[in-house]
Amino acid sequence: MKKRSKAGTLLQMLKLVEPLKKHMVLAVCCGSLAYLAVQFIPILGGYAILSGLGQSAFPLGLIWTLLIFFALIRAVLRYIEQKTNHYIAFTLLAIIRDHVFQALRRLSPAKLEGRDKGDLINLITSDVELLEVFYAHTISPICIAIVVELVMTVFISLYHYEMGMLAFFAYLCVGILLPLIISKHTKDTGDQIRHQAGDLASYVLENIRGIDETAQYQNGSERMQGMNEKTDRLIQNQGKLSHLTGFNLALTNTFILVFDIGMLLVATSLYNKGEVGLSGFVIPVIAMMSSFGPVVALANLGTTLQSTIASASRVLDILEETPETEDIVGKETKAFEGAECQNVTFSYGGQEVLSNYSMTFEKNKITGIVGKSGCGKSTLLKLLMRFWEVNKGSIQISNTDIRNINTANLRDMESYMTQETQLFKDTIANNIRIAKLDATDQEIEEACKKAAIHDFIQTLPQGYQTQVGELGDTLSGGEKQRIGLARAFLHDAPFVLLDEPTSNLDSLNEAIILKSLQAQSKGKTVVLVSHRKSTVRIADTVHEM
Repeated sequence: MKKRSKAGTLLQMLKLVEPLKKHMVLAVCCGSLAYLAVQFIPILGGYAILSGLGQSAFPLGLIWTLLIFFALIRAVLRYIEQKTNHYIAFTLLAIIRDHVFQALRRLSPAKLEGRDKGDLINLITSDVELLEVFYAHTISPICIAIVVELVMTVFISLYHYEMGMLAFFAYLCVGILLPLIISKHTKDTGDQIRHQAGDLASYVLENIRGIDETAQYQNGSERMQGMNEKTDRLIQNQGKLSHLTGFNLALTNTFILVFDIGMLLVATSLYNKGEVGLSGFVIPVIAMMSSFGPVVALANLGTTLQSTIASASRVLDILEETPETEDIVGKETKAFEGAECQNVTFSYGGQEVLSNYSMTFEKNKITGIVGKSGCGKSTLLKLLMRFWEVNKGSIQISNTDIRNINTANLRDMESYMTQETQLFKDTIANNIRIAKLDATDQEIEEACKKAAIHDFIQTLPQGYQTQVGELGDTLSGGEKQRIGLARAFLHDAPFVLLDEPTSNLDSLNEAIILKSLQAQSKGKTVVLVSHRKSTVRIADTVHEM
């Protein structure tokens, strides 16, 4: 994972606001005016007191009119600011989610094979959602604080520059110095919380999927202990962050009290020296005491922003990660005319799986590949699909290196059935239709007949409209496998890659599937991978790895 500074993370997040900068300007303007309206209400109260003492240049009627106006306009301006900020936030969240899913598509399947699925779920839900805090409650408050406190500094300086300088210093301390101090104390607590949350999500998902094994081997107490340990570590860090938040609040209020007393002392000194009158004593003190709202919001960001930055960093890591293979576009469309591997060498994480391997897949023939688990059979199919890039050598289709064939064109020429058929929480028909989105019901039925699963589907109460459940948990391994085979038939590609297509079938069903494969392979080039020699008996050529 890329290591980046917090400032760098914030700058990258700010770049996303560019399309909505007009909305951001509106939010900042309305928010600044709303805060100023609130702050000038007690100031107008001070002018009212001075007016009663005959010390104010403003008539009492005007002061009351302004008080009512500021009270009403503040509510309107605050509403516009909040609505605009949340429009910005949720629009950007939609854009970010779109970017994240595009990135995941680019990274799959190679870069996602070893990733914790629970951690990914946590990232695309919780982490992305936390960015709403930044876009709705961080950018605008920072800008508002700068505008409002500059206005207040100028206003107080109109009475005396020393009081203006003290106010400016107070705003800097509360709005900048304190958040930096708190941020330094929190260190990587936010990062730890987000990673621990992702780890816990992965562990929970793992336990849910393995609940049958846990019950069978009576391993529940050990799994619960592991969950409790992860939860305790997460709670400990969250408690630490909450403690820092409380400390931050106490420290902020202490600073404000000190500066308020300081302004009172400075005003008293200047009044005693005759450098300011009664209004110059009363108004700056009231203005100072009522003007810390925007910078208090900044001070609170010292802790609340930690988790947001950590989440943003995790999201940016996904967006910036380089895929194992880039999509190829702009090349001439190819028709399938055979395939071959030429001196292919490939390694997983430094461990060599294929070494100087060559093989020819003759057009319109069935090529069988047998070998023990781990010898590279499945890897070879993934390389043919260009999920991974070869380290050395080349894989060619129609006498063209697949690195020079449009990715969409390559995938159209290939039907790939994996060892584990992934089913979605949808109907059987829609699970098969993903191989050809515009397929008719009749085409789906024909594909299922070829995969010898049509009769089984017909026995179900809702037939092809039967829901298969999450991860296909309502179907057996063999039924899932035949649905995967039906997908391959429906895709109707000239180059068919089958990875252990009968591993979950009994001998009778295997014979039925192999007979169907042999009958349906006319005019197609088939690569049939298995660890059992009986499966590749229908092949025209058999290679042992």
